Amino acid sequence: MAELDIDAMLQRFRDRAGAVKKRPLPPVEGEGRKAFMEQQQNDFMDFAIIGDSEIELVDGVLTLRIDLRPSAD
Repeated sequence: MAELDIDAMLQRFRDRAGAVKKRPLPPVEGEGRKAFMEQQQNDFMDFAIIGDSEIELVDGVLTLRIDLRPSAD
């Protein structure tokens, strides 16, 4: 089994989040457009959350720590 490169995995998720933001809107209208835009937002949020997580691999168990608390800014 190949070694898991956690840093590379996180970078791929960050790259995917960025790609979603750059994804062109297809020529759809009405409900199709609304559904596409909602899916685009969900994809971005999912990829960004994982890309921003703290990951630890211990004894074959991959743990993602995701802080969802509001920032103190």
